[in-house]
Amino acid sequence: MSREWSARPTITAAESRVLKLCRKQKLWDFLRRHQHVILDDEMRADLSSMYPAEGPGRPPVAAEILSIAMLLQVGFGVPDHEVPTLTAVDARWQVVLGCLGRSEPLFSQGTVFNFRERAREHGLMRRLLDKTVLIARTTGGFDHKRMRAIIDSSPLLGSGCVEDTFNLLGHALGELVEVASKKAGRDAEELARELEVSVALGSSVKAALDVDWRDPKARANALGELLVQFDRIRAWLNEQFDAAALSLPPLSDCIATVKQIIEQDTEPPEPNGTRSTDHSVDIVEGVAKDRLISLSDRDMRHGRKSKSKVFAGYKRHIGGDADIPGLVAAVHVLPANRPEREAAKPLLDHIAERFEIVQVQIDRGYLSAEPVVALHDKGIEVISKPPQQSNGERFTKAAFAVDFESKVVTCPSGHSAPIPPMGLVQFPPPTCHTCPLRETCITATNKRGRQVRLHPQERWYRQMSAELATPAGRQKRRERTVVEHDLARIGAIQGTRARYRGTTKNQAHLEAVAAVNNCYVIGRLMREAA
Repeated sequence: MSREWSARPTITAAESRVLKLCRKQKLWDFLRRHQHVILDDEMRADLSSMYPAEGPGRPPVAAEILSIAMLLQVGFGVPDHEVPTLTAVDARWQVVLGCLGRSEPLFSQGTVFNFRERAREHGLMRRLLDKTVLIARTTGGFDHKRMRAIIDSSPLLGSGCVEDTFNLLGHALGELVEVASKKAGRDAEELARELEVSVALGSSVKAALDVDWRDPKARANALGELLVQFDRIRAWLNEQFDAAALSLPPLSDCIATVKQIIEQDTEPPEPNGTRSTDHSVDIVEGVAKDRLISLSDRDMRHGRKSKSKVFAGYKRHIGGDADIPGLVAAVHVLPANRPEREAAKPLLDHIAERFEIVQVQIDRGYLSAEPVVALHDKGIEVISKPPQQSNGERFTKAAFAVDFESKVVTCPSGHSAPIPPMGLVQFPPPTCHTCPLRETCITATNKRGRQVRLHPQERWYRQMSAELATPAGRQKRRERTVVEHDLARIGAIQGTRARYRGTTKNQAHLEAVAAVNNCYVIGRLMREAA
């Protein structure tokens, strides 16, 4: 197969027969007929820049063919080892890749892997995403310079194994022994026996600890034993290496991981907060803020999409186009414990590279992000529901009228108080204690009077609340359901579980998924325009 590539606009009779069998899977037909639209001169130059001009390192086939194969792989969820085989046995792959009738694979599994890694390092997935967005907007006849952005997120389960404290710490110690033995030129099993690190020798961590878990003190004893084993490894390391060697990765990374697990998952049982010399410890009640939950994927975190739904992994955030249903213009992956507002900047920055943002529709979780506030301050319309307020059965902040010009807040009973610079409004205790509405405003034990804290964006939030109270305001916010459908389509292609480990690789994969999704959108727009 030649390393040169050129567009093949003419479809042969044999290819047409194959494509007729793929009417319900429109990606085949789209990529066969329109791959040259995506792989224009600009994209081909980008692909060429990924490789040296000559010599070793170039792929066995044209990079354009590998990029189309990558889109097919992402679109249909094909593992690396299956891709070469399909180029030899599946007529659909052969039609799209221009090798119908071929009996040998076009390339190897290694080529598939190497191309994806090189593409990720050079940001190819992002450029493919940008290209599909521009094609879709051109096909749909929309303004090339302005966009109404719409943002939301959904859970993406991690592919790493979630472990409890014992397995996390035990496996981290085993990894430390492995790395330390390699640095010292020793056999890992021999070193583990010498240092009596049983967790590096047993079939499982808990089997190696050999603890009777019915004993009330079993957990503390097991954790104490793991700390003792860590101390033995650390003492040996201090004897073998100087401080400079211990500060270099991967050894320093392994030591830091063990310390992180100990810090986040254990606590001293003593009232004074210090560990005793016999390493007596307890497992921390609750979950640390940024708790490491998997050694196989260290970017995974516990998160929740709602109060009742907890998951382990990531959140995928997408920025859609409000004017073209289904079109995804930007994506971002974050560990599941990170708040929505952290995704607003990369999403909006990505869109702003190509378009002027003239409106943003978002979930309330993104409201406090600085870029969102900045857009609002510029006069750009931001459509969202205001933050939720809850105060049990008592008056919420919404029941208090605010005069921003006079800087006065008036309570439901008609009493007023000034707004101080910090925004914490204090009503006089005598006034509150004699108020007929006291029981629905403050608790019986409240002696200081009612306090109302005004948010820096209080005026904006109240404007949103006023809009939400009108039929037109509610109708405007219902348009955001479009992005929920976009997320569903992205999920149908990518699935509910991350394909790779680590934020960086999952980010690149989500960009490729969004590009495939946009291919379907472009195809739909082309059919509508025909």
